[in-house]
Amino acid sequence: MNGIVTFSLQSGSSGNSIYVEAGGVKLLFDAGIAGIAAMARLRAKGRDITEVDALIISHDHADHIRYAGVYRRKYGLPVYLTPKTLEAGLCRFPLLGPLEDARTFLAGSVLQFGPVSVRTVPTSHDGADGSAFVISFEGRNLGILTDLGHPFPGLGGLISRLDGVFIESNYDHRMLQAGPYPAFLKKRIQGPRGHLSNAEAAELLREHGARLKWACLSHLSGRNNHPEIALRTHRAMDGGHRLYVASREAASNIFRL
Repeated sequence: MNGIVTFSLQSGSSGNSIYVEAGGVKLLFDAGIAGIAAMARLRAKGRDITEVDALIISHDHADHIRYAGVYRRKYGLPVYLTPKTLEAGLCRFPLLGPLEDARTFLAGSVLQFGPVSVRTVPTSHDGADGSAFVISFEGRNLGILTDLGHPFPGLGGLISRLDGVFIESNYDHRMLQAGPYPAFLKKRIQGPRGHLSNAEAAELLREHGARLKWACLSHLSGRNNHPEIALRTHRAMDGGHRLYVASREAASNIFRL
């Protein structure tokens, strides 16, 4: 199979996981959904979870790491994460351990899986040691850019080299301000270690996304956003990209590069 094939198994604060396949290499990014759900959603797309070559964890928040130990013990997936993410995860989630044969990397390094490279990109999100990812194969680049914190320096240049992207579009500013969250949580979400808003994500794509074949809006808040609002914001500010929204409850369509 040529190129990169990918889809989201689920996206949002209730759980995250993204599948990527290229050059015979099969990768999962994050383990925030139960193993049985991941297995079923992969099977529905013609994939077998036990054939995944690596599970790569972005950071230590529950919606990304909660079931990593299950994926390792039940399905035999090698788990890759940073030392700080491993330490924080073991402290916070008893279900995670024992995480035997954890394979650590430093944020900013490149992981190599046969012909597929995974560049890890440090983020400012308020996990212990978060990473975003760029997956490269045969000159094509896929970005997994969620839980970013804010539009940090270099992010625009990174997006300009992508052919497809899962990009955080977490909240609508007006919905957040009018919503039920306490003031401290609203401040955290909008702060430099929180999440990107619809407008921030749309601005990044408008300014830097000329090369993109498609963008999948991801990690939408269930309380402070809605798929139609996110799409409307992006289309109003951009209008040129093929846009999709990753579901909070189900797998997405299959995307190709």
